[in-house]
Amino acid sequence: MASSEIESYIKFTKINSGDSIKIEQQYVKLREGQNKIMTFSYKAPIFEMIEFERFFEDTPTSERININIGGTGDIGAQFRGIIEGKEKNYSQNIDHKILLLEEYKCPSKEDLKKIKPTSRFVKRVIKDN
Repeated sequence: MASSEIESYIKFTKINSGDSIKIEQQYVKLREGQNKIMTFSYKAPIFEMIEFERFFEDTPTSERININIGGTGDIGAQFRGIIEGKEKNYSQNIDHKILLLEEYKCPSKEDLKKIKPTSRFVKRVIKDN
């Protein structure tokens, strides 16, 4: 059997706090949907799922997270939430959660020039008497 350079885990790291968690790839299916949304379908033993839920429980929406799949390098994303998996035909010690992340992209200078202002703020000039 040939040895693989890709490791068997996925590591999630919160950028603000530096907290991280590793989960086994064998329990995860990754899908990329529309609008740059990535979903991690995680089916794992309950004791591992509890640790996963605790890691994300107080994470605010839009918090930046780095994802490292198998030690191949960090990918930036924004946290969007965790939802219950639809399938419930598992043994009692397996649970299913779906992690939603949005690909993070820092806007370029050209992108920033294209942004239309949305404020209706009008500057008032106060004259001294």
